[in-house]
Amino acid sequence: MSDQHSFHSLETLAIHAGNTADPLTGAVVPPIYQVSTYKQDGVGGLRGGYEYSRSANPTRTALEENLAALEGGRRGLAFASGLAAEDCLLRALLEPGDHVVIPNDAYGGTFRLFAKVVSRWGVSWSVADTSDAAAVRAAVTEKTKLIWVETPSNPLLGITDIAAVAEVARSSNVKLVVDNTFASPYLQQPISLGADIVVHSLTKYMGGHSDVVGGALIAADASVGEELAYHQNAMGAVAGPFDAWLVLRGIKTLPVRMDRHSENAGRVVEMLTRHPKVTEVLYPGLPEHPGHEIAAKQMKAFGGMVSFRVQGGEEAAVEVCNRTKLFTLGESLGGVESLIEHPGRMTHASVAGSALEVPADLVRALVGIESADDLIADLQQALG
Repeated sequence: MSDQHSFHSLETLAIHAGNTADPLTGAVVPPIYQVSTYKQDGVGGLRGGYEYSRSANPTRTALEENLAALEGGRRGLAFASGLAAEDCLLRALLEPGDHVVIPNDAYGGTFRLFAKVVSRWGVSWSVADTSDAAAVRAAVTEKTKLIWVETPSNPLLGITDIAAVAEVARSSNVKLVVDNTFASPYLQQPISLGADIVVHSLTKYMGGHSDVVGGALIAADASVGEELAYHQNAMGAVAGPFDAWLVLRGIKTLPVRMDRHSENAGRVVEMLTRHPKVTEVLYPGLPEHPGHEIAAKQMKAFGGMVSFRVQGGEEAAVEVCNRTKLFTLGESLGGVESLIEHPGRMTHASVAGSALEVPADLVRALVGIESADDLIADLQQALG
């Protein structure tokens, strides 16, 4: 670990971890090594360990070192997408006959991966309310190898006590995986709370500008990291050098962006809780949220994701999404601009009819870093 990684402040790590000045030119930003292969000094004489960019690329290495430092892990790995990262994790650590406990509120793509892809490989899964550690423990079987958690969850903003579920995992001799996409390592660090592996969609807050798709795994244990790295190379769904560079650039401003996302979301939530056409606001920053105390304990702030339910059912929720002017109707989240969507018809259509089905009157919003006054005015006119 270099001297720059010895700093403990995440604000400093976000800018400096993995960002070593270029030894040739002194460039303070890692170059984009847009290269597929590398000259060897004799057979097997690799310079810096680089031979082929699927196996390793200097720009991707810089990002992976940064990710490991931010999450407090031993090994970071960058992938072409969040689902590519999840697929690598599942195939590296599971085999036919194994079982996974998944949350009753999760990203639709994650559910689809389990229900439609991994299950065909002979891996079974069952659903548990991960906000209840006892329910998680009850769902564990002798074949369970992983417990999967999202906190805050997507799209209902549920909160899981990571430390409590980590204790369940340890006592059951299974690994705990935490999807930290909705929080980012600036607001929450699952490994410090007992998680074994952290998952990210780098597309979201980490990239931060809606201009890149990527995913990441960060392992707490070096041997697990090596196993994941082997499968990353064997399966090949790696982050390209330009994508890695974009994410690395985005991470430099992660702390200041997350502060603004959280501040703006708090103001939007305050308005929504008073609006007569909003029947429920789902946001862990609210004292009445069932996970508020846990969120306040394990998160630095509550983030920019807000979900709410409206009077009039599904059609009314869809119309709210259609009427916004500043909030862009679109999937994804985590960019500087505000987004709004109807989960039931968009990001979570794949869970329809399952135990993870979301309420039809639900609207999910990413509160961006624009003027909070403008965002509030836009939602007020959309609600009518």
